[in-house]
Amino acid sequence: MKKALITGANKGIGFETAKQLLENGYYVFIGSRDLENGKWAVQQLHEAGFENAEAIQLDVTDSTSVESARKEIGNKTQILDVLINNAGINGGFPQAALEASAEAFHRVMDTNLYGVVRVTQAFIDLLRTSDEPRIVNVSSSGCSLTLHCDPTWKYYSHKAAVYPASKAAMNMYTINLAYELRDTAFKVNAVCPGFVATDFNGHRGTGTVEEGGIRIAKYAMIGEDGPTGKFISEDYNPETGETPW
Repeated sequence: MKKALITGANKGIGFETAKQLLENGYYVFIGSRDLENGKWAVQQLHEAGFENAEAIQLDVTDSTSVESARKEIGNKTQILDVLINNAGINGGFPQAALEASAEAFHRVMDTNLYGVVRVTQAFIDLLRTSDEPRIVNVSSSGCSLTLHCDPTWKYYSHKAAVYPASKAAMNMYTINLAYELRDTAFKVNAVCPGFVATDFNGHRGTGTVEEGGIRIAKYAMIGEDGPTGKFISEDYNPETGETPW
């Protein structure tokens, strides 16, 4: 049975992604900053008939928490097949470039970029033991530099200085990670779930969490002929998903 870790999986897209993997026979570690929230999520999954889910306390902004999660999961399995770096924060709005503080940038980067780095580096040894290791960094088409420079793009006027910068930086980390792992069985991609209605955006999204979960899980389960080092948004490109950086 393949095993997956999803950060920030106690609700929203992370929770729905867990459902998708469970339906496909995976064992899923539900990473949650608050362990009680994680246990509640697992209870919901168990009641829905998904037994192979387990809550793990994991705060991606806390190195000690990440190390403890690595130790706990390492005591349960020597192989991790999938890592989905889903935990993220938006930092609150508005985010004007001339008004957002350096502290606001740091706070969002600490979760959306540094958190991805902490977790990936902590679990890379377990991932290396898998025959088909997969890393999905949950991104957003709204952090595309190319699209934000295109006045014809439908979201061109939807500017924010902090959150998109954190995800654009995470995308660059994804590129470098995929490059370093290019001669291995790893597949590493940045994937946008779409503009999904969740607590994250005050439920203003036009898509469903189910749609978002399906999109993320798809790239967690791709075969050896699947892409790596790509930025994927099926909202932007329904045919191939590939999105300009």
